[in-house]
Amino acid sequence: MNIALNLRETEQTLIQACIRQERWAQKKLYETHYPKMMGVCLRYANNQEDSRDILHEGFIKVFRNLGKYQPGTSLNAWIRRIMVNTAIDFYRKSQRRRTEDLQEAWHLTSQEADAVSTCTEKEILASVQQLSPVYRTVFNLYAIEGYPHKDIAARLGITESTSRSNLLKARVKLQGMLASKYTEHGK
Repeated sequence: MNIALNLRETEQTLIQACIRQERWAQKKLYETHYPKMMGVCLRYANNQEDSRDILHEGFIKVFRNLGKYQPGTSLNAWIRRIMVNTAIDFYRKSQRRRTEDLQEAWHLTSQEADAVSTCTEKEILASVQQLSPVYRTVFNLYAIEGYPHKDIAARLGITESTSRSNLLKARVKLQGMLASKYTEHGK
């Protein structure tokens, strides 16, 4: 019990120091949450450079809004939500085109064996990063973050059917990319 209280007190002390803009505290918070948040940002970005941009923009928002954090809730989850929203904002800024309706995706199917189990985490991440920004964003929001299509549609300014279509197309593309890696490596 004392350990839990000490951890909460330590976290609150760190948060208060960040609110006072003490550099040591900001550095500690950044370094503590960097690895997990970079993983979140990598899933939404085209490449390392974009993921770092999303991460840094996200941490700027974290530091600006830390006074709004509710003690007793998960700080990690609060920061993660900011990173996901920052990634969505990044996507919106770079969005260039909208995709077709679900009816145009009916012909997309794949009979390939499941190659995911034979791929490394880096290969899967690299494949996700090769998806177009709209496919990657919808895939991450639905498959990783667990958002329903209704919420994805509202956040991205698309219809629910377009969200479903983009998820289907993202899955098919990922299956194709991972299947080709599977056959290339002779696995």
